[in-house]
Amino acid sequence: MPNNGNKPWSPEASAPDITFYNANLVDVETGHIVPSSIVRIKDGFIIDVSTGNSANLPQESHAVDLQGQYICPGLIDCHVHLTTTPGGFALKDLFVASPNSIAYRTAFVARQMLLRGFTTARDTGGADAALRDAIAEGLIPGPRLFIAGKALSQTGGHGDFRASYQREEHKCCGGHTPSLARVCNGVPECLEATRDELRQGADFIKIMCGGGVATPSDALDMLQFTAEEIRAITTTAKQSKTYVTAHAYTVDAIRHAVDNGVRGIEHGNFIDEETAAYCKEKGITFTPTLVTYQGMTQAPFDQFLDDFGQRKNREVLASGLEALKILQKAGATICFGSDLLGGLHPLQNREFSIRSAVLTPKEILQSATINAARYLGKEGELGSIRPRSLADILILKANPLDDITILDRIQDNLVAIVKAGRVVFKRSIDPLYNPCLIETM
Repeated sequence: MPNNGNKPWSPEASAPDITFYNANLVDVETGHIVPSSIVRIKDGFIIDVSTGNSANLPQESHAVDLQGQYICPGLIDCHVHLTTTPGGFALKDLFVASPNSIAYRTAFVARQMLLRGFTTARDTGGADAALRDAIAEGLIPGPRLFIAGKALSQTGGHGDFRASYQREEHKCCGGHTPSLARVCNGVPECLEATRDELRQGADFIKIMCGGGVATPSDALDMLQFTAEEIRAITTTAKQSKTYVTAHAYTVDAIRHAVDNGVRGIEHGNFIDEETAAYCKEKGITFTPTLVTYQGMTQAPFDQFLDDFGQRKNREVLASGLEALKILQKAGATICFGSDLLGGLHPLQNREFSIRSAVLTPKEILQSATINAARYLGKEGELGSIRPRSLADILILKANPLDDITILDRIQDNLVAIVKAGRVVFKRSIDPLYNPCLIETM
């Protein structure tokens, strides 16, 4: 019988006791490989990490010889939109479906994201607490989620997807539309929207501080929200022991956000060296997202944006790698992000190859592991292979510190995925105790 009669989909047993040995451990903190490693997991956690031979493995643990394959922490994507599901080739098609259809499609997107090696994701607009909790309870497979709920936008801002002819009564509001954002104006509405997203279970708040590629009415250099509005949002978040991150491309938008209490910047494509140094001093975390711009230039997704959007997209794409170089030179904290919409989700791992043009494999892997874990407030719990961490593990054929693009070719290099101590993917039949397998290649 299930352990929990109220939630019969919950796992019936504790996560298994498994000891992986004869492994090459990918130490993401030092950027080195630790050969002859032994990693024991039990009840969903890593309980021991050591080196040596297999002569003294614990008798009560199920031993698995990895034969020199690589153990890597599960990947973390810090900018996703799970509810922007496939179903059409144009931006306007994203939410032209019933709520049930979007929910079922979202379950598919979540499962595929997990199978690409992302055991954790940060949804920056769209996902709600019901989706986060369904994944946590084992109802549907997917990455562990941290959510913003709906992002906050001013009227005519990056989260306002209304066409110019649509009137006020059609604007998106919290809770009853499938959009990525809700519109709020003035300090009282911004306070209410922030408190309402937190009430509904948001782990953090996302705001739009500048123009964006996908929205129909805002230029890239437009500033959004007033200083008073942003401070109202950031103060409210701080009082709830969380933080605010901001969509911002330009120097003016980045400084507008940071000067008024925002702790993270999404994208940042037009940053300059002076602003990068300023943000480093302030402890700001950046999540660039380059693959989405590249993806929207290629068929069939070049139909995704109208002509105005495509012009903005080309401008943002052209500056992306330079922004990465500037941030790296400044020593800013960089996280991995993809920001994919609709049918673009399968391109997620291509972000590794794009970043490899200017960053080292160590820097890129850290962006998707320890940097992201620290930003989520889960340092030591996620993003690394160490005792007392959650057992989120990828077993790989090749070394990502030699060639980070093996993570782009994940279908060729992935052997197994372990999330919270349970094997959720394995490539072939082997002796792993596997009560929760969701996919076999």
